[in-house]
Amino acid sequence: MYLGIGEDRILLPNKYVPSGLSIGDFIDVFVYTDSEDRPVATTLKPAGVVDDFVFLTAKDVAPFGIFMDWGLEKDLLVPKSEQQDRMEPGKKYLVKICQDDRTHRVFGTTQISANCDKNTRDLKVGQQVDLIVHSITTIGITAVVDNRYYGMMYLNETYQKLFIGDTCKGYIMRIRGDGKIDLSMKRPGYSSVPKSAEVILYRLNKSGGFIPCYDKSSPEEIRRNFSMSKKEFKRAVGNLYKKRLIELKGNGIGLIK
Repeated sequence: MYLGIGEDRILLPNKYVPSGLSIGDFIDVFVYTDSEDRPVATTLKPAGVVDDFVFLTAKDVAPFGIFMDWGLEKDLLVPKSEQQDRMEPGKKYLVKICQDDRTHRVFGTTQISANCDKNTRDLKVGQQVDLIVHSITTIGITAVVDNRYYGMMYLNETYQKLFIGDTCKGYIMRIRGDGKIDLSMKRPGYSSVPKSAEVILYRLNKSGGFIPCYDKSSPEEIRRNFSMSKKEFKRAVGNLYKKRLIELKGNGIGLIK
């Protein structure tokens, strides 16, 4: 069947035509180019569309690049010139889906930072954002922000185990002049205290009402028990103490029954 798109029409091959489809009906499809660069439609759903960042598995290597599985019969090519590092079949990589303006071909790139938007004027400090983990280094964790920008969480601002390709929520801590963003898992300032207090109460309930952690405990011990910094822990404990929900003991904190 041919699908009308304005003055153009796109072929929908028979193997993708749903039973009962008639002339005049509407159908959602994905349009890309076939092996001869002709536009073609499919009812298969790709892992992403142009400008999306997606976590894909590498399939086959060719002299000019590597093919990624993105859910369609025609694999997504990441040309050699678009590879950040050497890629191997069977491994997963964060890929941005792009389109060549001249040929209209869809391709992938693993040069993530270079293909993120540096114009951050629509962002503000304290804003909650969606993150996709790109890489993990000795300094911190880099991530794609809101499917558009690029930022980093320093290790002392990260209080849960994350892996490449993971998605999570985060907050903007700082916006630098070069367009890079400093991120955190915690909302900046005292606005994060209520959430942290909830975490402490939950952990206390799970542990029978007492945990041997207090203001003299090491940052590592507090992070291991509550997944937060020592500064955040002390703020939250102070908040709970004022509300008479916990008591401070010589070797830890306990729930007030």
